Amino acid sequence: MYFNNYISKRVSTAPLAVFRLFFGVLMCLSIIRFWYYGWIEKLYITPKFFFSYYGFEWIKPLGNYTYFLFLICGLSALMVAIGYKYRLAIIAFSLSFTYIELMDKTTYLNHYYFVSVLSFLLIFLPANATFSLDSYKRNFEYNSIPKWCIDSIKLLLGIVYFYAGLAKLNSDWLLRAQPLKIWLPSKYDLPLIGNNLMQQNWFHFAMSWSGAIYDLFIPFLLLFKRTRTIAFVLVVVFHVFTRILFPIGMFPYIMIIAALIFFDANLHERIIAFLKKKIGRLNYKVDSLKSYNYKFKKTWFVVGVFLLFQLIFPWRYLLYPGELFWTEEGYRFSWRVMLMEKAGYSNFKIVNGATKQFFYVDNKDFLTSFQEKQMSFQPDFILEYAHYLGDHFTKDGHQNVEVYVESYVALNGRSSKLYIDPKVDLYKQKENFKHKDWILPFNDEIEIKGL
Repeated sequence: MYFNNYISKRVSTAPLAVFRLFFGVLMCLSIIRFWYYGWIEKLYITPKFFFSYYGFEWIKPLGNYTYFLFLICGLSALMVAIGYKYRLAIIAFSLSFTYIELMDKTTYLNHYYFVSVLSFLLIFLPANATFSLDSYKRNFEYNSIPKWCIDSIKLLLGIVYFYAGLAKLNSDWLLRAQPLKIWLPSKYDLPLIGNNLMQQNWFHFAMSWSGAIYDLFIPFLLLFKRTRTIAFVLVVVFHVFTRILFPIGMFPYIMIIAALIFFDANLHERIIAFLKKKIGRLNYKVDSLKSYNYKFKKTWFVVGVFLLFQLIFPWRYLLYPGELFWTEEGYRFSWRVMLMEKAGYSNFKIVNGATKQFFYVDNKDFLTSFQEKQMSFQPDFILEYAHYLGDHFTKDGHQNVEVYVESYVALNGRSSKLYIDPKVDLYKQKENFKHKDWILPFNDEIEIKGL
């Protein structure tokens, strides 16, 4: 009974419309920024080889047509913002953006994954119900939508924050202030605070603890009206400060704008009224208001399953033995944000299995410097690159090819340790969801584990 009442409960369309507008604008600006800085060519045109996600090896950059893919992504984001042919636009954006992120695993960032997840969710929400070109063309707006449409975005944001906070409940973050103790002193060039606060040990711990507390509690503070305003101020301060400290692109602005969804409809209605006044010359008006009803009554079920998956999927790391930060098995797609500083060295040896003759590979012949850096400390990268090298030299006429690697990795300020078993022929190892037993033990422990 309670569930049926909740599913049928309705709220104003304004918060979802404002969210759609700001999200679309920020995504469009993000694509323009990416293009302007020449990152399309640098990351997707210039490299000779691209690292793939397991199961998505068929997704590759499209050569010069990659620019066209970004064009589609940017234009569809703009269409989402203005609410023009919204359903088609959000599907096009979700598919094109996700395709871009799957083209090369080297560029993985949590906030890119967040955009893909959020855009997929928006496919099922009537974000064009009001204040959109679609409503303008049909000459009426919807004045209410199911409450779960708004709550689904709130829940997704809550998952991102809370899981990020749980992930910080480990001894490296809380008891060693790592990796902030490595990163913050490098910000010595910041005005006023660079040569003072950033060099202080107590400040490193203060930042670590406040970051964990912020992530754990901010979604709950945003939920309650009494604490919502101060919570939003904290959101702005936190994300602006992290944007100053770290090069994380548009993510801080996305999270700031997304936090507005927690506010009452009155605020969003005032925002819409203000914007309508500014574009009054377009004669934007409607003849009637209606209550939005889904054509597909089970849409809420699809959204529910999707959100349940987001709740469960980050815990998959429990299926693997060993230290998560070391093996990284189950690490990605789990809202673990900026928890590690890993540096590695990987020297690959190509061996003739019959004659035992060998030679070493110069990684710069095949990888960009950015790709080599990412490959050097991530086991699935190392395995994929080993297979690429094996295939390359086999096609080049070499016989009985075997691929070995001498790999050392340093984690969160620890001394460098041998990472991959140098006696294992990686060319014979296959990528799958099983534990990679050729990763050498960590021989240390990161305690107080949350997520």
